[in-house]
Amino acid sequence: MLLSGRGSNLQALLDAGAASWRVALAVSNVAGAAGLARAEAAGVPVRTLPHGDFAGRAAFEEALDAALRAADIELVVLAGFMRVLGPDFVARWRDRSVNIHPSLLPAFRGLDTHRRALEAGVGWHGCTVHFVRAELDAGPIVVQAAVPVRPDDTVEALAARVLAREHDVLPLAVGWIAEGRVKVENERVVAVDPGDPAVNPSQ
Repeated sequence: MLLSGRGSNLQALLDAGAASWRVALAVSNVAGAAGLARAEAAGVPVRTLPHGDFAGRAAFEEALDAALRAADIELVVLAGFMRVLGPDFVARWRDRSVNIHPSLLPAFRGLDTHRRALEAGVGWHGCTVHFVRAELDAGPIVVQAAVPVRPDDTVEALAARVLAREHDVLPLAVGWIAEGRVKVENERVVAVDPGDPAVNPSQ
């Protein structure tokens, strides 16, 4: 799990739990990030890699990659991780890293999504879990959740409703991936038939 702030999505994963997966490591690029305290309280190992301590992005990402591999990480989850990852790192973890973004992608990539949604006058807003690609907030979509935009909405009120849905869909997406229920085909996420012998040879 990669995070830079409070770690509410990390908490959602910790609360969800599952036989098929567990949070094995929490890494932050921000010293003292509140999310690390959540992880420690749950007995999850933590690492702090302040990006400013490294000579550049490549050195930071080498250290990040090494930390993930040392912990035998199988799926990297970005949730509130406020760093753009370079193409080399993304390629190493292709189809093994997902991000949760607070908009219905491809709408409102980048920052300030809730303000921009209100300014655009859209009727629906939401969140997206997607596989990570080198292009910002792009990649095959695993799952989305929508919330209606109310006439009297503020940025804070809309953000709170979207965040509640993030807490629902992130554990769902992680479970689907961990259980082999979805895969990427031609840059789209497709459901996998659990009865397919190629997926489950015991069938």
